[in-house]
Amino acid sequence: MVDYQAARKTAEALVSQMTLEEKMSQLLFEAPAIERLGIHAYNWWNEACHGVARAGVATVFPQSIGMAASFDPALIKKVAEAIAQEGRAKYNRSAAYQDYDRFKGLTYWAPNINIFRDPRWGRGQETCGEDPFLTAAVGCAYISGLQGDDKFFKATACAKHFAGHSGPEGKRHSFNAKISKKDLNETYLPAFQKAVEAGVAGVMGAYNRTNDEPCCASLKLMEILRNQWGFEGYFVSDCWAINDIYQGHHYVETKPQAAAVALKAGCELNCGEAYSALMEAYEDDLITEDDVTSACVRLFTIRAKLGEFESQRPYADIPFSVVSCEEHKQLCLQAAQETLVLLENKDHYLPLDASVPRKIAVVGPTAMNILSLEGNYNGHADEYITVADGIRRVFHSSKIVVADGSPVNDQSDVRWNDFFNLASEGAAAAEDADLCVLCLGLDRTVEGEDLGFANDFTDCGDRKTLMLPKCQQQLAEKICDVCENVIVVVLCGSCADLGERVRSHAKAVIHAWYPGALGGLAIANTIAGVCTPSGKLPITFYHADDDLPDIENYDMHDRTYRYMQTEPLYPFGYGLSYTDFAYRDAKVISVDSAEIICDITVENTGGTQGRAVVQCYARYTDSRTTTPKLQLCGVSSAELQPGEAKRVQVQIDRFWLKAVLEDGSRVDPDGKIVLYLGDGQPKDGDPGLIIQA
Repeated sequence: MVDYQAARKTAEALVSQMTLEEKMSQLLFEAPAIERLGIHAYNWWNEACHGVARAGVATVFPQSIGMAASFDPALIKKVAEAIAQEGRAKYNRSAAYQDYDRFKGLTYWAPNINIFRDPRWGRGQETCGEDPFLTAAVGCAYISGLQGDDKFFKATACAKHFAGHSGPEGKRHSFNAKISKKDLNETYLPAFQKAVEAGVAGVMGAYNRTNDEPCCASLKLMEILRNQWGFEGYFVSDCWAINDIYQGHHYVETKPQAAAVALKAGCELNCGEAYSALMEAYEDDLITEDDVTSACVRLFTIRAKLGEFESQRPYADIPFSVVSCEEHKQLCLQAAQETLVLLENKDHYLPLDASVPRKIAVVGPTAMNILSLEGNYNGHADEYITVADGIRRVFHSSKIVVADGSPVNDQSDVRWNDFFNLASEGAAAAEDADLCVLCLGLDRTVEGEDLGFANDFTDCGDRKTLMLPKCQQQLAEKICDVCENVIVVVLCGSCADLGERVRSHAKAVIHAWYPGALGGLAIANTIAGVCTPSGKLPITFYHADDDLPDIENYDMHDRTYRYMQTEPLYPFGYGLSYTDFAYRDAKVISVDSAEIICDITVENTGGTQGRAVVQCYARYTDSRTTTPKLQLCGVSSAELQPGEAKRVQVQIDRFWLKAVLEDGSRVDPDGKIVLYLGDGQPKDGDPGLIIQA
């Protein structure tokens, strides 16, 4: 846990000198200066989901769902360390110019560790996937990398959105998520608990209600967060969520009442303006000065822990030149390459030898689309390499022809001068080519956060179908009609069913997520075999015609690989490679009350260097307790040359082997636990390691 003792003393000394009005002013995200105490203005709102966001140039790493697909927490920690470096560098310069505006501070409101329980949810791209363990592992790695382990935070992370938040976007300001105690503690809360154990500095409340209480004023959730888990950091409302307490949820009648119930529950910081009504709440005896003082001390403890009040500010020597530096770009490229998931590769069609001259058509609405590299909550890169750019760079011996083929979505209300029927252009380019790289997918204009409009494809950012928009389906089928060799590359934040016609025709399918500023080069490198794909699906890929539960239903029954009853299109944890790995001789090498350590021999039996991703799943047998069908409980990886074998160790926190009862308690299960180690979910007949519960 983080040691706040010295920072708290500094905070208490400062706050003790403030008037009530001054203390209240500091509970708003736009905290004004208190010049007589030497306190400069501070804006708490900043974003860094996958790079410093909304503050000018920064390295734009792959979107969070893509980084989760790496199944590589060590990589995510490196990415977060780079983000913190760039954040400090930008802060050093903005502070030197007395610029304390929004998105200039060091308090980043990331990671988003909500569970991606429904593949239609538009904000699922910001998360770490559908699995509690993977979400916790990736989220904690991000927190550790961003905050650092020195006396002062380099920057601070904020786990969001607490709790039970994953759509629907259009109703989030009034929606009530009804969640059983079992589902809450088995699925929705574990990643937050692990984030608290990892020392996360902040937690953000969600817009919705959970089990009737607005999340930013929920005594039940705060009891868990503060008292059961011992969270010592600050709690912030989602932006303008406190207004929803009276305007959307009608939980109280007025703004002062909403501000009061949030503050009394333990929400120290208001992103929005509802806390401007705190004085009225105080005069109406809804809050006390002690309530305000306690909140203010918590906030100034964080600012002190960032080194803001030191005579010599920590990390002041980090130069502005680290922003989008070459080292971070190389890390960005590595991350993008590790996130790509190879879904199909018929007859080992890939990789292609880039030195062989060919006619290559690069066709589709994401071929030259920068938005499809960025995702949402993004910064602005000083260099973008689209898929078309990447193919030109890597396949420089070939003749490259590029065509749009279609818009991202033919339901747009803004047509201006764009032509929407471009399929014949795409077909003409593909028909004359030796192969076509067909670039499909989405961007944040149709998939994302509360977009505020609906059409045949999207409802306020949530998808209505797991197929791609009709204009893209038509383009893809036309390309398959005229070109024999088609490589499909999909850039989007969730699963996509290409349909049987396209899927059966394509030589290869790569799911690229939103791969970051250099994503096009990562894709081209993968197609050419410069790197070997190693990404694994952090979510289940469903068939488009699967009968999914209503997005408003938060019951986990028939959701995600842990509970679904039908065969998926592609399973969670799936991903092909250009080489083959053999897994054998799994053993338990250590058992104690806290963890189990296993290892397994992994051998590269193919002809290409590659990264083997070892996944460990738990299955419960002879148990009278209802448990998930499977539970991922450990991951590890190793780079292996052809013919090389290594013992790969997997550490398993016993927390993930507990069973959750109907009352939400986490207990040792009755019966036995069987552990399976390999490259994905176990298949029938796979041997497992039996652990006595």
